[in-house]
Amino acid sequence: MKIKNKKIIKNIGLLGGSFDPPHQGHLAISTNAKRKFKLDHIVWAITKKNPFKRKSNLSLQERIKLSRKITKFKKFIKIRYFEDKIKSNRTINLINYIKRKNNCKIFLIIGADNLIQFHKWYKWKLISQKCNILVFDRQGFKAQSLKSIAFKHLRHKSLKFINFKKVNISSSKLRKI
Repeated sequence: MKIKNKKIIKNIGLLGGSFDPPHQGHLAISTNAKRKFKLDHIVWAITKKNPFKRKSNLSLQERIKLSRKITKFKKFIKIRYFEDKIKSNRTINLINYIKRKNNCKIFLIIGADNLIQFHKWYKWKLISQKCNILVFDRQGFKAQSLKSIAFKHLRHKSLKFINFKKVNISSSKLRKI
């Protein structure tokens, strides 16, 4: 028997950031998250400016273009810029927007370095109530992230710490080249 008007719940991964520049590490965690958590697709939500960083080296348009180029063979990754649409760069506002538009479960994908400062994010506890948080281990950040305020508060609730074969690269390392 077929049920009419019943939308299928999608599992959407959300990887936000400045992507200054996008790199193989972003691809690796996206691919790993998709496979491990059976995500339908992953949105790379590119921000104009990361509130925890001074400024981006590349323009927003360059970062979007490079992100599209690096993901062209990964059809499950969608490159998006939402800030004009939602009038905010806050993660909680993006999660609320995506949930209003889709019948979905959201999996917020962050690196272990972001978990260290996660308690400084706007409405971080509410974020953890509205989505699953997937924290990918990053070279040199595991010990500090496991001692973080957010990890201690969330570790058995909506947060999963994922060990995986790391790609030892970061946008800040690439900018120094």
